[in-house]
Amino acid sequence: MRRALTMSMAALGLLAGSAAMPAPARAESCEDLWYARNEIYKAQGYCFRTRRGIEAFGNAGCQYDNAEDLPLSNSQRRTIAEIQREERARRCPR
Repeated sequence: MRRALTMSMAALGLLAGSAAMPAPARAESCEDLWYARNEIYKAQGYCFRTRRGIEAFGNAGCQYDNAEDLPLSNSQRRTIAEIQREERARRCPR
């Protein structure tokens, strides 16, 4: 179910920064926001440290221990910042 949700979000261009509505506007829950944000990190080679991150995404093929080192596009950075703003607004757990 979770994989289908994120695949549909990506298909809508939400994670690519297209003109479609941004991910936070369509996210139904804090879990959706967390998953969308971390899906971007995983795609760029982030090595997850938390049990939650490792269970959701694994660390196969990871290259970066620090999120600040990820080679993110400007569009990805904007999307992540928007997701984080929405997470704060919704008072999502960290």
